[in-house]
Amino acid sequence: MKTAPTSADHGEPRWLTDGEQRVWRAYIDATTLLEDHLDRQLQRDAGMPHVYYGLLVKLAEAPERRLRMTELAMSAKITRSRLSHAVARLEKSGWVRREDCPSDKRGQFAVLTDEGRDVLRRHAPGHVAAVRQAVFDRLTPEQQKSLGEIMRIVAEGLQPSEAGADLPWLR
Repeated sequence: MKTAPTSADHGEPRWLTDGEQRVWRAYIDATTLLEDHLDRQLQRDAGMPHVYYGLLVKLAEAPERRLRMTELAMSAKITRSRLSHAVARLEKSGWVRREDCPSDKRGQFAVLTDEGRDVLRRHAPGHVAAVRQAVFDRLTPEQQKSLGEIMRIVAEGLQPSEAGADLPWLR
């Protein structure tokens, strides 16, 4: 794995080269536009933001369609406060319910309801079509493989390794 020296190693910043700056700005533009595209598609078709759809998917994939709130926040990479707000909105829609954790008086589970599962089933085809059109249809199979490898490397490098890390789901 390639690691670059940090600014602390040299005493001054390692500014991005012109090529790195172009790559960085292309990444920022693409991810901002992609998130907006997917958010607008889901708002229009399902009446929910992309982050809520992602929460429903994570619950649908979990055993018994349930996860502890802390696990769900960690999986979604969001703060507990943002998750609590999102789950409250999903509860109002009847798509998720909360259950107390029997082994931990302070813990709660988020549980995908049958109605929530049905919402996913109805809207997954449109969402997948939006993802395919925005990303995969524009890339060759080799580019798709490279993109996956690159994103895995970046994600792995950003996973905090120390116990006291400032993690969103602990805030």
